[in-house]
Amino acid sequence: MTRKDMKTAAALVGLLSLTGLAGCASTAGTDSLRSEVRQANETAQSAAADAAAARKEAAAASAAAAAAQSTADEAKASADATAEKIDRMFKKSMYK
Repeated sequence: MTRKDMKTAAALVGLLSLTGLAGCASTAGTDSLRSEVRQANETAQSAAADAAAARKEAAAASAAAAAAQSTADEAKASADATAEKIDRMFKKSMYK
């Protein structure tokens, strides 16, 4: 869930709380409202856990991308050095 979804869930919990306190006089109504609030809180906690897991995966992906970029940079440097060496060898053979 996104941060916007979590804010929406929190707002819903607040609205349900206010509505429940203002309109429910019976124990059954209060218990029902508490159940809904508990469920909303569980949903929000689940969303927060999912967001933390996504953040962790994104950090791992970023590290993998940085390692891949480093390897690619090393390969390019090696290829450039080899191309330069071949060019020098070719020019040297042309002078003979």
